[in-house]
Amino acid sequence: MRVALLGAGRIAEVHARGIKGAGAELAGVYDLRREAAEAVAGRFGGAVYGDVDAALSDPGIDAIAIATPTDTHADYLVRAVAARKQVFCEKPIDLSLARALECMAEIGDAADRVQIGFNRRFDKTFSRLRERLSEGAIGKIENLTIISRDPAPAPIGYLASSGGILKDMAIHDFDMARFILGEEPVEVFATGSVLVDPEIGSVGDHDSISVVMRTASGVQCQILNSRRCAYGYDQRIEAFGEKGSLRAENPLVDELRVNLATGTDTRSQLSNFFLDRYMDAFAAQWVSFFSTLKAGKPPAVTFRDGLRALELAEAGNRSIAEKRVIEVPAR
Repeated sequence: MRVALLGAGRIAEVHARGIKGAGAELAGVYDLRREAAEAVAGRFGGAVYGDVDAALSDPGIDAIAIATPTDTHADYLVRAVAARKQVFCEKPIDLSLARALECMAEIGDAADRVQIGFNRRFDKTFSRLRERLSEGAIGKIENLTIISRDPAPAPIGYLASSGGILKDMAIHDFDMARFILGEEPVEVFATGSVLVDPEIGSVGDHDSISVVMRTASGVQCQILNSRRCAYGYDQRIEAFGEKGSLRAENPLVDELRVNLATGTDTRSQLSNFFLDRYMDAFAAQWVSFFSTLKAGKPPAVTFRDGLRALELAEAGNRSIAEKRVIEVPAR
């Protein structure tokens, strides 16, 4: 497979590494900042495209990886599908649900052939939790709790254009909830606060949120997010059921234990950055992308999954604004 990468920022470099690691060829890179594209191409190989059309019209390109700013995703996705390329697109599809729905209408059945970058589905511990749940390890699930906390807020300039904590951060957790539960949330209630940095509130966002969702069968799910966590990058999941619970704990940097005369047992710290915590998952999603293409199967996480996560995020924003439960009909 020969892949053209659109975007040359931090996440694009992660994808360049994943493409190469999965045995594919990074054939070219495009970015508005040509020097950034040249830097990525210099590290990972490939040509530098002068514009997006050059990448889309290249007959030697099998797939397009979209890792540009969010407001370009939908446009590039439609154009890539029209050029008959396989498509991998970073999350979210767009910051506007209305635009994402337009995109869906434009690409039609190709929506089932587009992979969205919800890398956490490919985390081995989270995947194992889902497997054990489906095997009946804890019987019928009754409650799911997802905790996601960043070590520190991103720069305010980024947060101001991020679409807000629910679309930028919790959107991963909305997708994980659907992935693990195996059924759609139909009710969403969310609350948000500014507890970490008043400047985050000044740009119309929250830095601390709690979301409660309920499925049609009555299973409940809690999502807890914070932009600040003093002890590192906190990523945990607990599934609770009639026979017990399944817990995915934080992986540690290493397994060193320190035992002292005082009786303390000091363990290593958590990861302090999402790239460290999920590097294996980022790599695994590219292996999955190419293997499903080779097998002629739909990708593990499709455009429709990205659309549903965005619907839940928008329902959460409405819930915060209107201080009520929002119904989200299952599609």
